[in-house]
Amino acid sequence: MTRLTGRALRLTVYVGEHDTWHHKPLYSEIVHRAHAAGLAGASVFHGVEGFGASSVVHTSRLLSLSEDLPVAVVVVDTEERVRAFLPQLDELVTEGLVTLDECEVIRYVGREAGPRRTDGKGENSL
Repeated sequence: MTRLTGRALRLTVYVGEHDTWHHKPLYSEIVHRAHAAGLAGASVFHGVEGFGASSVVHTSRLLSLSEDLPVAVVVVDTEERVRAFLPQLDELVTEGLVTLDECEVIRYVGREAGPRRTDGKGENSL
């Protein structure tokens, strides 16, 4: 498991939910490549409304003709690892926005391997 505390870099990639890479969702390809590159983690956040460089508002509201909602892929890791990953994004992201922000990691703890379940009260049990 990657250890990560202190200064870090947050990479955020904003794309559309229907953007693809070789017939699969672009956001999924970014996550899988980040995993293969050994980055600390990646999460995909689905937006309900937004617009970008095209100035077209995409929304999930009823009666809207737009369905290509915004998606944000967020990766946090050391500056060195994130910057080493950027060339892969150059290949993948032809439309969208890529940002980098300095951040501080306070806590980064994964689950222990093995089966887990919830006891119904929000408490983890084995």
